Amino acid sequence: MSAADYPPLDEYGVIGDCRSAALVHRGGAIDWMCLPRFDSSWVFGRLLDWQRGGYLRLSADAAGVSSRRYNTDSNVLETRWLSGTGESNVYDFMPLHDGDAGRDVAPSLRLLRVLKPVRGTLDWSLDVVLSRAGAREFPPLLAMRAGLMASGTGAESVWVQYPEHFRGEPIDGGVRFRGTLEAGDAAVVALHHGAGADSAAPLSGEAALALRDATDSFWRTWLQQCTYQGPHARLARRSALVVKLMQYAPSGAFVAAPTTSLPESDGGSLNWDYRYTWLRDMSVAIDTLQQIGMADEAKHFMRWLDRSCQCEPSGFQMLYRVDGDADVSEQKLDHLDGYRESRPVRIGNAAAGQNQLDVFGELMQAAYTAWERDHDLPPARRDFLLRVVDQVLLRWEIPDMGIWESRTRPKRYVYSQAMCWLALDRALRMDESLRLGGDRRAAVLQTRERIATAVLTRGYSGRVNAFTQALDDDTLDASGLTVPLTGLVSADDPRVAATVTAVQQGLMRGGLVHRHIARDSEFGQEEGAFLVCSFWLVDVLAQMGRAREADELLVRASRCANDLGLLAEEFDTDRDTLAGNFPLMLSHLGMLGAILNVERAQRASR
Repeated sequence: MSAADYPPLDEYGVIGDCRSAALVHRGGAIDWMCLPRFDSSWVFGRLLDWQRGGYLRLSADAAGVSSRRYNTDSNVLETRWLSGTGESNVYDFMPLHDGDAGRDVAPSLRLLRVLKPVRGTLDWSLDVVLSRAGAREFPPLLAMRAGLMASGTGAESVWVQYPEHFRGEPIDGGVRFRGTLEAGDAAVVALHHGAGADSAAPLSGEAALALRDATDSFWRTWLQQCTYQGPHARLARRSALVVKLMQYAPSGAFVAAPTTSLPESDGGSLNWDYRYTWLRDMSVAIDTLQQIGMADEAKHFMRWLDRSCQCEPSGFQMLYRVDGDADVSEQKLDHLDGYRESRPVRIGNAAAGQNQLDVFGELMQAAYTAWERDHDLPPARRDFLLRVVDQVLLRWEIPDMGIWESRTRPKRYVYSQAMCWLALDRALRMDESLRLGGDRRAAVLQTRERIATAVLTRGYSGRVNAFTQALDDDTLDASGLTVPLTGLVSADDPRVAATVTAVQQGLMRGGLVHRHIARDSEFGQEEGAFLVCSFWLVDVLAQMGRAREADELLVRASRCANDLGLLAEEFDTDRDTLAGNFPLMLSHLGMLGAILNVERAQRASR
């Protein structure tokens, strides 16, 4: 298959169960799904190798998709198939295993595809092809009984339920089932992981539809906490649902994205594994979700952080596995073709071992957000945060790898310096509970002032007229927009206005912000507009009181979402399509934050 034959990312939806997720193509194929967790091996991975990656495709012969949508305030995906002989709905979802939503769910049940004919008859095909490439290859599917096939045994086995009257035939790497359904029927395709023949018992159409309703109820009940009711409510509610979907419920941690190695530019090598917990993203998630009323997520993350408090901050990583495991060593899977022939495919992420000083700011901001609710710090958390403060005092002048996770260019990155300032600032704000002590408080006050002076003098270039990528550096970088967002400098400072102008003139293309100029970047590769950078610009414009400009850019950036409201890491303005890992939590958090900031600016202007 040629690179051009891979579907655009815009054509995918996402479903999930707060343990893992699946990408569903509008043509009926599940082309990506890792089990049992976000960071596990993939069962279906056709996105990264079209011939051997595996997929689960459900399609109606001689019919086409007339529409698709998420059920209202839910992550249940509904697709309508239509032909001259009939019409049918297909409901794709992953049942939840917590609370009321999971009371009737077998522990092994991970995916349901429910076919509900509306009128007439349709002939259906179901292709089941498990991954034969990647970190794991699955054994062939074997018939267990009518309506059930299995691959492997034990904890890593995969079991597929299909309509018993469908007839199977072998296809390359898997099985194709065919059958006819008419109005009044309700057929089920179910995927179990780690089941046995008994636990993978047949599920009736009625029972599957009841699980659909229970899953709808879970998402709608959760979303009722959302306090935002402004003009962008539809965007905000969908983004909140996407973010929640990417939370790993057993630990409370979030993944940056459910995918790996989706390229920042077709054919390029900027292909990274995002199926892990970035502390940077977690901090933004906690702060943003709490602003719209989702306080429980902050509690869950802080419990995750408390379990990590035994780790010495000097050895703290930027990212972890969803259960807190620090082993995210990077490997290249050179035998895979990659999405649109973009190699290498990577699993794991070497950024975990980098020195990134901004991690201390992210940790302190998350702790501060949680502390604001009740002004309480458990003893273990207090001790840990004091050690974080000490690390900032000790290391803030050391070059690091920065927010873009450079692999060969250590610098005194402005973003990292500003986040070190933020860490000390938040420590001072929490001092009534943190109890810094006289000597440490004096050191914090002095160092915070030294960092601010360095950023405002050496981090701002008069030649570029902007806050730049690093101290004593003339490289224009969108991360310079974050300086006023930390509170280090007021948004009405002339240097902030100059930075906005420089970014608009030097980094905007197609109405969106790129993070840097390609020729200035470490890899020298063209890439799409990094969507969170556009939302940073929205935030700064809103802080400056330029509410109309902020709202116009917010609307432009929000139009990068596909028809289901999903955003990727980047947007390719030349090809008018999404790029990079998908969906990306940071993009959705950026949009949520921008929506809130624009509303504040509009209220202020009124």
